[in-house]
Amino acid sequence: MTTADRDRTSLANARLVLPGGGVEGDRIAVQGERIAGFGGATEPGDLDLTGHTVVPGFVDLHVHGGGGASYASGIAEEALLAARTHLDHGTTTTVASTVTGEIDDLARQAHVLSELVEDGVLAGIHFEGPFISHNRCGAHRPDLLRDPDPALVRKLVDAARGHAKMVTLAPELPGGLDSVRMLADLGVIAAVGHTDSDYATTLEAIDAGATVATHLFNAMPGIAHRAPGPIVALLEDERVTVELINDGVHLHPSVLDLAYGTAGPSRVALITDAMGAAGMGDGLYPLGPLQVQVTDGVARLVEGGAIAGSTLTLDVAFKRSVTVNGLTIDQTVESLSATPARLLGLADSIGSLETGKLADLVVLDSDSYDLVAVMRRGRWVRGGETFSTVKSA
Repeated sequence: MTTADRDRTSLANARLVLPGGGVEGDRIAVQGERIAGFGGATEPGDLDLTGHTVVPGFVDLHVHGGGGASYASGIAEEALLAARTHLDHGTTTTVASTVTGEIDDLARQAHVLSELVEDGVLAGIHFEGPFISHNRCGAHRPDLLRDPDPALVRKLVDAARGHAKMVTLAPELPGGLDSVRMLADLGVIAAVGHTDSDYATTLEAIDAGATVATHLFNAMPGIAHRAPGPIVALLEDERVTVELINDGVHLHPSVLDLAYGTAGPSRVALITDAMGAAGMGDGLYPLGPLQVQVTDGVARLVEGGAIAGSTLTLDVAFKRSVTVNGLTIDQTVESLSATPARLLGLADSIGSLETGKLADLVVLDSDSYDLVAVMRRGRWVRGGETFSTVKSA
């Protein structure tokens, strides 16, 4: 057996969710880190995935932690644990999110996270806060909030050493629109969120270069018939991708349906916004400088009781989207993989099952949509041992 043969894996008899639609009983070949091709006759030694569905690895644009660990800790070992926890649940590409803190502390966190980007563990850094509204700060410490002075925003972006992917800010604050323009010029995603902005100002922010709505509906004014606010502006503009948290806590199913009906899966990115309790049980957890109590899987600040992120993993979001919201598998895959990959500028290597792309795969039970196995860059990280091999062609 050659080295090339040892590095080759073929998965047979699965339903493959390809960009053009699902194909029943097909075969996918993996060579090294990448997808080598599709189809062909089943061969002895192929892994038999009868009864399973293979989808591209999930891409999470907005996640603060998991496995009892936080990206905001500034500790590499914690960040690795958080990334591994979500990888076990199908998230093969992670953008690590910070939480409001002192500017110098955030810069130190960015330094640690940047090293993990360079090591291939993370895909980038998302700064959520401190450039957000006091009126909509949610689980961010009010005394640490700052106006989005472009010089301060630039300081954080520079601290990430080219790995800052997104900055969430409130565009109505002093310096907000100038910071949006600067971020757009730097190639960093400007996201509107934790904002008290009105409809007109939100449109100004979009025209200035904002392209993402941070967890749409949450931490922003609701829709009123004479004051549509930021939600309508963000939903109706085709330049904007909207983040949605499908955990059954942050959004009523009908609200998620409304967003899909307006924006469509090509403009919806399903995220977790998960904090350290994801993949864990109830208890007390840190979220940046704040304490969070998780009860029955719902995370709330100890002081004030505001919802403080989620305990969601993207495999659960996948299952809810199909079984609760009635989305098709193709629509769900688009919002969990293709749309966020495209937004990050990574669609040439991840986000769909195509020859030449990285072999980031999630295997689901075709009946229950429960996660069975995860492959990242051609290596099983969970569940690969559960499949038998084909004995004869």
